[in-house]
Amino acid sequence: MAGALEGVKVVELGLWVAAPSAAAMLSDWGAQVIKIEPPQGDPFRGLFASLMGSPVTVNPPFETDNRGKRSVALNLEREEAREIAFRLIEGADVFVTNMRPRALDQFGLSYEELSRRYPRLVYCQVTGYGPDGPDRNRAAYDIGAFWSRAGVAAALTPAGAEIPQQRGGMGDHMAGTAAAGAVCAALLAREKTGKGQRVDVSLLRMGVYMMGWDVSLALRLKVPIVPYDRQHAINPIITCYKSGDERWFWLLLLQADRHWGDLCRAIGREELMTDSRFENIEQRRANGPALVAELDAVFATKSMAQWGEIFDRHDVWWAPVNSINEVVEDPMAQAAGAFAEIPGPDGPIPVVATPADFTDTPQAPRGAVPELGQHTEEVLLELGYNWDQIVALKERGAIP
Repeated sequence: MAGALEGVKVVELGLWVAAPSAAAMLSDWGAQVIKIEPPQGDPFRGLFASLMGSPVTVNPPFETDNRGKRSVALNLEREEAREIAFRLIEGADVFVTNMRPRALDQFGLSYEELSRRYPRLVYCQVTGYGPDGPDRNRAAYDIGAFWSRAGVAAALTPAGAEIPQQRGGMGDHMAGTAAAGAVCAALLAREKTGKGQRVDVSLLRMGVYMMGWDVSLALRLKVPIVPYDRQHAINPIITCYKSGDERWFWLLLLQADRHWGDLCRAIGREELMTDSRFENIEQRRANGPALVAELDAVFATKSMAQWGEIFDRHDVWWAPVNSINEVVEDPMAQAAGAFAEIPGPDGPIPVVATPADFTDTPQAPRGAVPELGQHTEEVLLELGYNWDQIVALKERGAIP
């Protein structure tokens, strides 16, 4: 069955993660995606091997953000290669990029130039700090613009602790998801107006939006936003605890006074309900370290599996703190559709699924990860080039 974006053509000029992840999501939703790469390839192709410190034949992170695309290698320093790019974009509905604006200007691929040439084009631009501001050309990565500058890392760092490390692609994937949704909104608007437009998503703005509750408090009330640890949580029964078998779990008792009695009965400590230190949320917050110490001692007496059975029986909401390796084995994650497959030379390859499903137009990876430039000649033939012209383009360095 066709995907929701069946018939939509996308040209991606993307490196690393943010724009490629948006295009990969559009591909999963049914769009045809052509990825323009430099002759040496998207640098993310080789990063994994260098990080591993040894040659590897697979790159799972790259597969996540580039499956189902066709790869065309172009040396955009050459005018003939830029002409190929223009012909590709002329037949496209969407152009997705996270190249810095100065590079786009250099190649004649700015929004102003492409919208003039192709008024129906939806131009999706992902940047670190926005496409028009003073830092439009500043190098970012998500660890700079999203994790660091948007306040995410600081908000997760209690006083005296070291700044935690971001895992790869966190902000990029959030920005890519927002970009894919914005593209769909712009395509819908084009159905009404006949005109394309630019949609832009910045990593900085994505981080600010993710931290929206804290940021809104700073905006409206001018209160200091102070990170806290588990001993000083705003609500000590929506935080993490460790069981007797050294497993962490998270209590999810957001409505503190509503759930307090259920928790006390479940753990066999009804006397805590009448303890003046813990009688309501205000007192439990003021005496957080003492309450955490009480609960730590109780939870150390049983395994997480035992506590899970007790919590479920007493309607105490909770969740295990899974490692990534536990997530991939978790039946709940599998049932939720968190994983998919792409074809591989030796059979199906498991991959991470994009995070939305459709009842009538199913999403799924549309194919394997392309090799660098795998479809260059194929796409050029589709554009009307003949083999003599293709050979000449190779000789002049426009294509590898």
